[in-house]
Amino acid sequence: MFLYQLLNFFYVASKKEEDLKHDLSLYKRGDLLEVPRTLFTHFGIYLGDNRVAHLIPDILPVFSKNKSAIGTLVTNNRLLLGAIAKVASVRVDSVADFAYGSEILINHMDQVCSQPPLDGEEVARRAEKFLGSVTYSLLWYNCEHYVMYCRYGMAISYQTYQFCTTVRKVVCCRMSAYLTALCGVGAMLYVGSVTPLTVLPTLLISFTIWMAA
Repeated sequence: MFLYQLLNFFYVASKKEEDLKHDLSLYKRGDLLEVPRTLFTHFGIYLGDNRVAHLIPDILPVFSKNKSAIGTLVTNNRLLLGAIAKVASVRVDSVADFAYGSEILINHMDQVCSQPPLDGEEVARRAEKFLGSVTYSLLWYNCEHYVMYCRYGMAISYQTYQFCTTVRKVVCCRMSAYLTALCGVGAMLYVGSVTPLTVLPTLLISFTIWMAA
């Protein structure tokens, strides 16, 4: 019941009221595009002809091999569950599907990154080279790492940098997540107190370590 309510919350929070119309003449092959999505900013590389290459998590391939279904618009629910499961791919979508109802910023990272951008054709070539399934990590290799490598030659993420500098000081592995969860459950059973105040910290800590691994 809780999981259903959580998914419903994300659905309501991310539901598009209507698609924005995007002027394709504004985009050049190799441009870095970014849009706000639930809880984070999403990035992609414009390939031309209304096509955007972007690295996006998607839970659907875990349950289906139907290429037609997988090729449909990746909703925020599919994306968020895919991020948790660490299942992702670099795929090509239309500008409208990539934007998901949001306004698009063009080459905004040029103002942030000290490295000058590569030639547009080289950027697009790099973006196309990685099409297909990829190893995904919310902190170590996400959509921002992908586009930053394509456009600037460095796989970095400003969104996760501050958090990563702290996490790197901790042993981040799946075993740590398992042990943390087991210790939390053992502590709750020992004190005989299984309440939201004891369950939530255990889940939150284990989840954080899992996603950082």
